[in-house]
Amino acid sequence: MVLVNYADRKLTCKIVYYGSGESGKTSNLTYIHNTLDSAIRSDMTCLEGLNERTLFFDFLSVNLGDVKGFNTTFSLYTTPGQMEYNAARKIILNGVDGIIFVADSAREKKDDNISSFNNMLQNIREYNLLPENLPIILQYNKRDLPDILSFEEMENDLNTFGFPSYEAVAIQGRGVFASLKAVSNSILESLQ
Repeated sequence: MVLVNYADRKLTCKIVYYGSGESGKTSNLTYIHNTLDSAIRSDMTCLEGLNERTLFFDFLSVNLGDVKGFNTTFSLYTTPGQMEYNAARKIILNGVDGIIFVADSAREKKDDNISSFNNMLQNIREYNLLPENLPIILQYNKRDLPDILSFEEMENDLNTFGFPSYEAVAIQGRGVFASLKAVSNSILESLQ
């Protein structure tokens, strides 16, 4: 739920990057962090476990400045990809305003994508949120790999709700800002 502080004229929106392990959630935040001017973004916080895998979450704050008279900030979080950290995934989803689901395009990751997507749907429903009422963007990442699922296959596997979807190569920045802009605009439109 967007935090609105009328006294200070501030809006804070929470966006969560969700997906299976090593799908590219942290790569999205890293690219955003490395591209944006330090005047409008925070330092990036990474809580990693062994092998530099996200154990709990990554966090980055981006200040958009004035939007309709409110100083607007987006807090970007990632969830851990491993299913054994589902409790952490649920905690991070608390108060979510929008989700970017990052799917790995590698053919062998098809089942992991579907499992993680269904897990996301289950977890948001536990907060009494309906997927059709929540800004959700699908990002089909790693489009540069040699043996990938086609865009149509990924749409058939994951996009039963008709969410906006984007192809991406997060480590190169392709599709990163398009996905972020789409979910941000959806969140801001829902406030009107």
